[in-house]
Amino acid sequence: MKNINSAQKTIDMAIYGYSTVPEIEKALREALNRGVKIRLIYDLNGKGKNIYPNTSELLSLILENKSDGNSKEAQKYLREELEEIAGSGIRMSRVNEILVEKCITGWKEIEFEVMRDRKGNAIAICSMENIDPVGVHTGDSIVVAPAQTLSNVEFTMLKNSAMKIIEALKIEGGCNVQFALHPTSFEYAVIEVNPRVSRSSALASKATGYPIAKVSSKIALGYTLDEIKNEVTGKTYACFEPTIDYVVVKVPKWPFKKFLTANRTLGTQMKATGEVMAIAPNLEAGLMKAIRSLEENVEYLRLDKLASLEKNDIEEKLRQVDNERLFVIAEAIRKEISVERISELTTIDRFFIGAIYKLIKMEKELEYNQMNSKLLEKAKKLGFTDKIIAKISGKTEDEIKKLREKYGIKANFKLVDTCAAEFEAKTPYYYSSYDDECEAKASNKKKVMVLGSGPIRIGQGIEFDYCSVHGVWALKKQGYETIIVNNNPETVSTDFDIADKLYFEPLTREDVENIVNTEKPDGAIVQFGGQTAIKLTKALTEMGVEILGTQEVDMDRAEDRKEFDEALSNCGILRPKGSTIFTVEEAKRVANSLGYPVLVRPSYVLGGQGMAIAYDDKEIENYVNEINTIEQEHPILVDKYILGREVEVDAICDGEDILIPGIMEHLERAGVHSGDSISVYPTQNVTKAQEEKIIEYTEKIAKELNILDNDEK
Repeated sequence: MKNINSAQKTIDMAIYGYSTVPEIEKALREALNRGVKIRLIYDLNGKGKNIYPNTSELLSLILENKSDGNSKEAQKYLREELEEIAGSGIRMSRVNEILVEKCITGWKEIEFEVMRDRKGNAIAICSMENIDPVGVHTGDSIVVAPAQTLSNVEFTMLKNSAMKIIEALKIEGGCNVQFALHPTSFEYAVIEVNPRVSRSSALASKATGYPIAKVSSKIALGYTLDEIKNEVTGKTYACFEPTIDYVVVKVPKWPFKKFLTANRTLGTQMKATGEVMAIAPNLEAGLMKAIRSLEENVEYLRLDKLASLEKNDIEEKLRQVDNERLFVIAEAIRKEISVERISELTTIDRFFIGAIYKLIKMEKELEYNQMNSKLLEKAKKLGFTDKIIAKISGKTEDEIKKLREKYGIKANFKLVDTCAAEFEAKTPYYYSSYDDECEAKASNKKKVMVLGSGPIRIGQGIEFDYCSVHGVWALKKQGYETIIVNNNPETVSTDFDIADKLYFEPLTREDVENIVNTEKPDGAIVQFGGQTAIKLTKALTEMGVEILGTQEVDMDRAEDRKEFDEALSNCGILRPKGSTIFTVEEAKRVANSLGYPVLVRPSYVLGGQGMAIAYDDKEIENYVNEINTIEQEHPILVDKYILGREVEVDAICDGEDILIPGIMEHLERAGVHSGDSISVYPTQNVTKAQEEKIIEYTEKIAKELNILDNDEK
């Protein structure tokens, strides 16, 4: 009782054979009201441990096991909590109804993507397993395909159940069935059935190469699975169940860089704004690919801020379910917390924790062992990049690259063929592997590589996918072989039939260079992939790949503050005063010299990421520290914020002539991002003289920067 009453952060309780203790109930409620997190291990019969992550579950258990009926306070607490949750749900429901179900938090979450036609033909396209147990929304969970921890009996049981469900419901087309499976028994429950394509459908399509939406459309028109050709093989029919001999990993993309004070705890309400997908021969390599695909400037399972925490602090963080849980698990392993203990604290299956354990073990081998061909090859097969191998082993990236070349260790590419190579694939859809055989055969045709935009995020998403697709179609009409490089399952550009070849790979220098070495493209287009693709311009140039459109040197002049200022000066165009900084103290000094408010933003970003208007030193500290959470390759910009009307110009330039379709006016004041602003086309409040000045400036900037395309504000 004393410990409960004095606790300020967390309470761990182990109760065996519990009987009524009203004082404990009262103390726990008071602790909860203080913001204390409570974790209970309850074992009534001494048969095993059960974990109850919150007070409501504890009190429910107490009520169930009361011997003297003294439970009025507990009943009141639970009733109040139910009223709050249920009331909110009913208000939000369109039919003023809610569903109340048994809590199955901690069970395994398994999905089956299935398909049925009007004649009753049905197949299972793909199984998927959430690394996170039930309680985390699928959109926020790390998902692996195929399911990794199911026994043959469990797999068959759930698959057969899914087939029975779609037969009973007379589904025609694609359907997603979600199950919860008890981790230590065969007990399972159906979470939901989506009689339509869902978020998981795109993942299943890209994971297997099976075009779920296209096949569903044909079924809707009356075709049956045995009549629809499999477009990947060109020989088999859609009634053949896909078989994959690789691992697919989906990792969410979070918006928390934009919303610094947002609650990062994950639950049943989805918080992710996008996701990336990785294909690899093994789970470990898939995780590593997915991590670097997120474009957080993090390429392996390490966050510096976690490294300084004590073992007890890490254990406490293991109990929390948030967006950094993978990195916390990795740090726990570094601090020699056992796989069993981590599984106990997180309720994540030991198989997945074991995969992370292999990666951390590899880190130690790289740090302490002499580098040789065997060690290097092992690291590459587990998904480590040259950059990370160099960082851990104390060598340079160039040294590691030369060692790989010396030992003949190189990336090869495998086909995603829907049938584990049982039939030859007609559509080239590839992922990288460090196996010996390369299934990607380069042609002698003129070819262009189009770099995609990576994960969908706030401020960067479907617009670039649209441009990539239309760019590929235009190139095809001109007779070029087209190659798309992208890693987002939710985009059209990663459909296997858009480009002549699709490489589902991270958009990093090393991963793209592996593709360049295989395909040897005649040129690359980076202007359709947002900031993601533009960041690769210099690397591509150094690889000897011709940049089609605006050249790397001119793109850099537009992005680099000093060079852009010089360009504007050459054009006789004024801009807000500002400076570049790296540290908080520098930022404060610049901000005070300019006078508040100031605009703070990183270089080379899109969608306003990390951008904010600061009104005092404290806000400067918060914003710059957040930006510097991840090491910055380029300086941070601090500009004088000027209140005014914002207009936007789109222009097309060929180096000589400039076409301006129109000028767009923002309804909101300057400082509101264009993606968040209501815009009007054409302008309503811009005078003729102002319009002429805008056109003049646009033409000057386009010519000064040698732009072969344009978007100005």
